[in-house]
Amino acid sequence: MKISYNWLKQFINVADDLDKHTALLTSLGLEVEGVTPFESVKGGLKGVVVGHVVECKKHSNADKLKLTKVDIGNEVVQIVCGAANVAAGQKVPVATIGTTLYDAKGEAWKIKKGKIRGEESHGMICAEDELGLGTSHAGIMVLDDELEPGTPLAEVFEIESDHVIEIGLTPNRADAMSHMGVARDLRAGLAVNEDAPSFITPSLSSFHVDSRANRFDIEVVNNELAPRYCGVSINGLKIEPSPNWLKNRLKAIGITPKNNVVDITNYVMHEIGQPLHAFDATNIEGNKIIVQTLPSGTPFTTLDGVIHELHEEDLMICDTEKPLCIAGVYGGQNSGVTDGTTSIFLESAYFNPVSIRKTAKRHGFNTDASFRFERGIDPNITEDALKRAAILIKEIAGGEITSDISDLYPVKIEDYEVFLPFAKIDSLIGQKIDRAEIKEILRTLDINVKNVTETGLGLSIPAYRNDVSRPVDVIEEILRVYGYDRIETSVKLNASIAPSSRLDSFKIENIVAQQLIGQGFIEMMANSLTAAKYHELTEQISAKNEVKILNPLSKDLSVMRQSLLYGGLEAIAYNLNRKQNDLKFFEFGNSYHQFKERSFTEQKHLSILTVGNVQPNAWNATDIKADFFYIKGAVISILNRLGIETISEKTTKMDFLSEGLALSSGGKLVDIGMVKKKIARSFDIDEPVFYANIYWSEVLKLVSKEHRPIEEISKFPPVNRDLALLVDQQTSFKELQNVAFQAERKLLKTVELFDVYEGKELPKGKKSYALSFKLQDQEKTLTDKQIDKVMSKVQDQLEKQVGATVR
Repeated sequence: MKISYNWLKQFINVADDLDKHTALLTSLGLEVEGVTPFESVKGGLKGVVVGHVVECKKHSNADKLKLTKVDIGNEVVQIVCGAANVAAGQKVPVATIGTTLYDAKGEAWKIKKGKIRGEESHGMICAEDELGLGTSHAGIMVLDDELEPGTPLAEVFEIESDHVIEIGLTPNRADAMSHMGVARDLRAGLAVNEDAPSFITPSLSSFHVDSRANRFDIEVVNNELAPRYCGVSINGLKIEPSPNWLKNRLKAIGITPKNNVVDITNYVMHEIGQPLHAFDATNIEGNKIIVQTLPSGTPFTTLDGVIHELHEEDLMICDTEKPLCIAGVYGGQNSGVTDGTTSIFLESAYFNPVSIRKTAKRHGFNTDASFRFERGIDPNITEDALKRAAILIKEIAGGEITSDISDLYPVKIEDYEVFLPFAKIDSLIGQKIDRAEIKEILRTLDINVKNVTETGLGLSIPAYRNDVSRPVDVIEEILRVYGYDRIETSVKLNASIAPSSRLDSFKIENIVAQQLIGQGFIEMMANSLTAAKYHELTEQISAKNEVKILNPLSKDLSVMRQSLLYGGLEAIAYNLNRKQNDLKFFEFGNSYHQFKERSFTEQKHLSILTVGNVQPNAWNATDIKADFFYIKGAVISILNRLGIETISEKTTKMDFLSEGLALSSGGKLVDIGMVKKKIARSFDIDEPVFYANIYWSEVLKLVSKEHRPIEEISKFPPVNRDLALLVDQQTSFKELQNVAFQAERKLLKTVELFDVYEGKELPKGKKSYALSFKLQDQEKTLTDKQIDKVMSKVQDQLEKQVGATVR
């Protein structure tokens, strides 16, 4: 949010001290993210003065140039000018030597002494577009004859210099969405260490009704959606450009001026935080405003010419025949102010924040008005804002106020009542603050102390502070104004550290994360909110089990994720689109489900995804594509690292995976496979994506709380023996491995598969596995007799249990 420093100082009478004030705003919770200088005309017309043309004659060497003598106050200089309208006796703007001007694109160029067709030129007589004062280049500007030569042009045109403060406003601080709101906080902060500056609010005393010739009836059908609605009519106004001071205020905060009435509504909104809307009164049929919802599917054309189909919950401003405006969000095509408008109906309202938020997100709008309404504005300034705008319109656009203010406010929004115990203040802050200072801080925050007892304060919180409704909220307000840096810290820290039998899940996560990082994986963190459309891609991740957000920020963030897969696919698609083709990601995160009405569950997962090559291209290495076995190996290494070694495998039937495999150890631990192509392509991914979903909560159940014993490296050498076995086509390596370990548990250390062969040379339905067996005794060197005995026993069991024969 942008705040003009000059505008801010209209509310509090303080001397310029930008650094101090911005630092204070940050400490108050309104974090200043940057400060940018602003000038209503770029460059501020520095070096441009009023000149008096004392002589003008034709250039001796150019028909279209003129040679002038110009008095610029302290001297008379010669300037060559090409403008047809330059003449002796004129007062003109002169850019002196060294002045920097800016073209239409903002590019700077400097005025230098030069020669033009043999004649020296000491400056430039300027047109309005060359100074940034307009767009005309028909000739030089001719100024008022009363001006004195040498007068800085910045004084003549009231060029304003300002500083624009960029505030990173948090969503809870709806009260600070205006210059008045920010000034109110700044005053509270200044009052802690010095006298509180006076707070100056716009005067409304000049508001009066000129006649009652053009009254509009107002009907609010649903008061819950529009708790307060005000309006007034103004006739006989004239639409023209706004005065410079008003344009400068708006341009400083990044708003392009349009015309005097629209600019005033924007000005009041940014001044005190109340959005307004001006309707062309001649387009309101039946002299009546109806605030209501319309049937779903009703077409409505907005100011930008786009046709929208309304939802049955969209609140609309209508006349007796048609909708005029989406309430609090966007105006209709034919309802706004145009150059020919002479009478208006001016609206000021308080709309239900949830209703406005839903409508704005539903139609994809993010306007200044909806930004404020959906966060909650002050319901008690609705009428004051209307009066403020009406006064300015009369001053600037003329006209008369031709109706009383209609104010429909059937149920007043009351201030919050809170009792604040002193003991709670002291315990939460950790320090006793003087009670008188607490009351003064609350006073500067407009929090009314209604009664004081020995134990605490009875408070009334203004309705515009919708984020302050509990004692702890009030304490936070006290502390941010008092200053966190003023809270003393103890020189001694007392802590009790007791041994815990609980498994440290965070430590386990870090161990696994470091292992994956060492293998070249990168940790990612995706949003827990996702798009509902993703749950339509599969049947197992079903929309019927999704947890929906009541007030989603957008359609893409409308439900809680049921799987970490889709966030990972978004990350892969993002990187592939930026030519990052070799990707290995992992993420720890939760999935969220609703299996019965109001029955919500949350499950922890470790998600692993890979696409492209396993390692970067290198001259001394061949490209190895990531595949099912690579990601399976990564998963097995994680389980083994955690001491989970007894693992069974079976084919899984997850409908988002092909080549799926489930690993279990008493309970299901992992699903591994290649993401189905149709799902990958829905994210514009054409490369094979391999995915592993580890049920982290189940894994933690199997992690031993005891330290694993450290075994000494054997002093005696291992022995390797190989077997080439002919097995049935459906026999897996895992079966052979299990049989081998059952046959020899003590001396057999590892069984590895190093070759698979299938071909027409083999009997039908058979394949060949080449296995490597490592044998080792911890206490002595193995003899040939022992080795042969073990291998014979292993071979015998392989033949009996799986029908394997040695080739």
